[in-house]
Amino acid sequence: MGAADQAPLERPERIHPRELSRRPHERHHQHQASVQGAVDDRAAGLRGGGGGAGAGRRATAPAPQAGAGIRSQNIFDVKPEASADPNYLNQTNGERNKVQPGNNAPMWRQVSGGVTGYSSLPVSEAPEAGNLIQRFVQYPGSRFTNAGEAWRQVRNNWIIPYGAALLFVTLLALAIFYFTRGTIRLHEPETGRKIERFTPFERATHWSNAIAFVTLAISGIVMAFGKFFLLPILGSSLFGYLAYVLKTVHNFVGPLFVVTTLFMIFTFIRSNWPRKEDFTWLRHGGGLFGGKEPASHRFNAGEKAVFWGGVLFLGSIVIGSGLFLDKLLPGFVYTRGEMQVAHMVHAVATLLMMAMIMGHIYIGTLGMTGAYKAMREGYVDETWAREHHKLWYDDIAAGKIPAQRSTPSDASAPARPVTVQGTSA
Repeated sequence: MGAADQAPLERPERIHPRELSRRPHERHHQHQASVQGAVDDRAAGLRGGGGGAGAGRRATAPAPQAGAGIRSQNIFDVKPEASADPNYLNQTNGERNKVQPGNNAPMWRQVSGGVTGYSSLPVSEAPEAGNLIQRFVQYPGSRFTNAGEAWRQVRNNWIIPYGAALLFVTLLALAIFYFTRGTIRLHEPETGRKIERFTPFERATHWSNAIAFVTLAISGIVMAFGKFFLLPILGSSLFGYLAYVLKTVHNFVGPLFVVTTLFMIFTFIRSNWPRKEDFTWLRHGGGLFGGKEPASHRFNAGEKAVFWGGVLFLGSIVIGSGLFLDKLLPGFVYTRGEMQVAHMVHAVATLLMMAMIMGHIYIGTLGMTGAYKAMREGYVDETWAREHHKLWYDDIAAGKIPAQRSTPSDASAPARPVTVQGTSA
């Protein structure tokens, strides 16, 4: 027997090429050296023996398959995985970058830092397509962190708790005022003579805007605070359906609120123009805390504050940010950061506006006798006009302002002032 027959040849270790690429650089070279050595030893044995067992092994070697070569393979079928290496968790970033180029600390630091990667989408249409995580920012009330987390901190730590507190304190203050001060009533009996305070068009404008606002306020409250007081009662499934329906209603009623608010502004802006008498009304607190109510024109300083501060200023911010969130404003790409800022602005302005309108609703319903009837029917008694809006009443008595500004729906009805409950004008 030859030397090749006396000692069995060592078969080379069969190593998948992908496994070689996954192992550290040094171990890769060690495997290459051992494989090459085994192949050289086998070649020498075959040359020395010439035949016998070595020739038999060569004769029984499988023939290469037709068309053999590099073939595609599902990466999930490649075993063992790179993470199966016992030293996987101890690899340096350089070693990890060789076996898993997209899974190492430097790469993830860039991702979390907001570094923009490559994207085939055009930047003008998708400027954030190459950003998995937003850049670091610091919004008022948040830490210096990525923009998504900063927005979450502002919403959950500031807007939600303090917004709920604002609405609760406002409601509590109105309740305390009602039970201590009571309804503001007339000091003298009604005369039966009526003055038109709001025309049908003005009332239609007001009520359409009011209905839209209340719908948006209720749906917004449920979406923002509903998980705290409705979710435990309704359960996740029913509350989920309710929130979805109200979100859809919110998005569709929003444009209606925009239109009616514009009508409100152009309809009532002339009567809400500030006058010097408004400062006297403010200085005396409008007589809300006792004493005689200061004289005012058609709208007092409190109503003008609601108009300019609530309807015009806050309403414009709510409308602008709401249209942006609905993606109805042209010329914007609507990135995540822009939407987050718009949401924070929208939420803050809406909460302030709701608190202000709550006071307006209170005075117009429980707080003052005759106020709700004036907006519902359009007319007030002479006594009501004289006690609450003395300067407006004086202008009507002097003939500067007509007592009846619209055409009555019933042409046969007598012109205002009219009789009420059997008393004559």
